[in-house]
Amino acid sequence: MPGQQSAAGERGAGGRGARGRGPSRGGAPDRDAAGRTGADRGPGRNRPTGHDVAGAAGVSQATVSLVLGGKWEGRVSARTAEAVRAAARELGYRPNLAARTLRLGRTRTALLVVPALTNEFFATVHRGAADVAGAHDFGIVLYPSPEGVDAAPDPFASARTALDGVIASSMAPEALAALRGEGLPVVMLDSDERTCDATVNVDLADGMRQVVTHLLGLGHRRIAHISADVDSWTFAERARALHEELTAGGAALVRTERGALGVPGGLEAATRALTAHRDGADRDGAAVGSGARRNAAADRSSPAGGGDGDGPPTALVCDDDLLAAGALKAARRLGLRVPDDVSVTGFDDLALATAVEPELTTVRLPAERVGAAGMRTLLDILEGRDPEAVRLPVRLVERGSTGPAPSPDPRSPSRTGQR
Repeated sequence: MPGQQSAAGERGAGGRGARGRGPSRGGAPDRDAAGRTGADRGPGRNRPTGHDVAGAAGVSQATVSLVLGGKWEGRVSARTAEAVRAAARELGYRPNLAARTLRLGRTRTALLVVPALTNEFFATVHRGAADVAGAHDFGIVLYPSPEGVDAAPDPFASARTALDGVIASSMAPEALAALRGEGLPVVMLDSDERTCDATVNVDLADGMRQVVTHLLGLGHRRIAHISADVDSWTFAERARALHEELTAGGAALVRTERGALGVPGGLEAATRALTAHRDGADRDGAAVGSGARRNAAADRSSPAGGGDGDGPPTALVCDDDLLAAGALKAARRLGLRVPDDVSVTGFDDLALATAVEPELTTVRLPAERVGAAGMRTLLDILEGRDPEAVRLPVRLVERGSTGPAPSPDPRSPSRTGQR
């Protein structure tokens, strides 16, 4: 019984300590005749066991198993749990994972699937997941999708025996159908709550609401969306929320330009967005990019309205910071001043956001908390608890890339780039 175990552990801690077998009053573990702890033993000695930890902490082996297995809460006191952990550290004790796997039928290993190891956001997600995993004696196997942000294949042919569960970030749920079919728990990050059993998301809709509220407060009414050319729920959700917030606020989404996820993609998409109005203004036959013409026709029939006849957008809302950095380059190359002529916003709050000039107004996403919540959700599933959908708050960080809307005259020198 849990209550009996707790009592036994507490009695053991007091009784054995009184006989000198447990920690001293200062909490230090026993030393041998030479005054050495288990961590000082020579290479020829056997590795410390759970029995050694129990003796050093003055508790039963069952209590050691509960504490080091992460199942002590509600069964033993926090003080006893810390005494066990301190004894294990001092002795240099490491659980026999092979024996534990055979005994419990678990590997205590989780797979984290991310689009790219070089992406700062996903590196931080990994750190959060790894911290929680380590605290519960779990290991994390990191697997980047070789197809970038596309669906990743099953990374292990024998995944059912090599893993306890999967945490998958920014990938199609269908990619994990084979693993789910074998009953392997899956936690999806940044995915539609309606299509997944266990999800951890950031509040994207609220992030877009904060962006739009900020821009409307600065007087912007003509806004373009620089969207990531990636077919995924997270970017579709950003577009949906942006459209809804602009419509509610009486502003116009004058156009949407899609770009490859990165600075070059943002540069190209923002250039099209900032020059498309010339398609209608240059009636004398001046050349306009084919991409701008094609999107102009689409945007004239957009539910948000606006068209191209009223001049360029006064603000660019970008799906992430990399696209926003490209948008800053586009404005500069067109002779536009940020934020005097056009404002730019991002999403993520990467280190890049404060490396560009002007520094980027962006939505800060709690990447480390995303990874940590994903690992905790997986642990809940493995313990038989029903997972709850997690949605983490976000915050707009206002910096120098946004300012008051410029003069509404689209033909003023500052708006056309003529200096």
